[in-house]
Amino acid sequence: MKRHLTIMSAAAAVVIAMTVSGCGGSAEAGAGAAAGATEVKELRYQGWANTVTLPELAQDLGYFGDVKLNWVGNTISGPQDIQSAATGQTDFGGAFAGAVVKLVEAGAPVKAVINYYGEDEKTFNGFYVKEDSPIRTARDFIGKKIAVNTLGAHADAVINTYLQKNGLSAEEIKQVQLVVVPPNDTEEAIRRGQVDAGSLGSILQDKAIANGGLRSVFSDAELFGTFAGGPYVLRTDFIAKNPNTTRTFTTGVAKAIEWERTTPREEVIARFTKILQERGRNENPAALQYWKSVGVPAKGEIKDEDFTRWGKWLKDTGIVKGELDPKKIYTNEFNGLVNP
Repeated sequence: MKRHLTIMSAAAAVVIAMTVSGCGGSAEAGAGAAAGATEVKELRYQGWANTVTLPELAQDLGYFGDVKLNWVGNTISGPQDIQSAATGQTDFGGAFAGAVVKLVEAGAPVKAVINYYGEDEKTFNGFYVKEDSPIRTARDFIGKKIAVNTLGAHADAVINTYLQKNGLSAEEIKQVQLVVVPPNDTEEAIRRGQVDAGSLGSILQDKAIANGGLRSVFSDAELFGTFAGGPYVLRTDFIAKNPNTTRTFTTGVAKAIEWERTTPREEVIARFTKILQERGRNENPAALQYWKSVGVPAKGEIKDEDFTRWGKWLKDTGIVKGELDPKKIYTNEFNGLVNP
């Protein structure tokens, strides 16, 4: 419980920061839009190293029109990314659906507008160990260390759900230690024995498999099948003051999702490589060759089950008290492929 109390305290700090700062940044520009000025046309955001995000792809494909992205740095954590959006340090952020619920439950005025990642038979998160590891079942994780990119997010919810579904008691689950390790370092942490297991997804997972010596114990796709993992959120005041920009952004991301779904794999990888090389962030495009699929269910449409899927975990950790109301968390209003 101490772990989750810490996470909730961080979310509460976001609310305090918003009260003091008035959100700042582009929200203030939005206030000008309300007085008759044009809407905000530049969106500040955080990226992911060696990765091309859906908004970055959408901009490169011309889906954002006169709306531009302004990269302010990278993140390795979904919860941190959406907290930055909530406090006005950025204009949008993306995270695991459960992390979005936590932020909203803490009082942060944000709204999910489109799913940006998900799992399918090609793209998923697996929990990996060394080939000779004794860990083969859920019970074998008791007393072991598992690397995750951040606490209170996707991997945390998945491992807890997996353990619970496989009969471990609450006390036994507490004996499984989650250790925060940056995604780019997780493979080596497993190989060096710094952790007993680790969560690997997407390109990093495929690269680790190609290197040999690791095996999967289970994956989230095995637990849930194809599903949406998390949405992008914007502040509600930003949406109110910049509805057209919000629609341009959301619809552009939806178009990028469908472009990845319908474009031959080799062309997608070539486009990613071009974007990575041209933006000049001193990144290595080698891992892009392992890309397989967009993973996001069609058009990025958000549904109630994207949040209720994690209902038990959210209640067990004290994040949600009473009944979860997904409708207050998201809207598909600005997704032009879902709501023309």
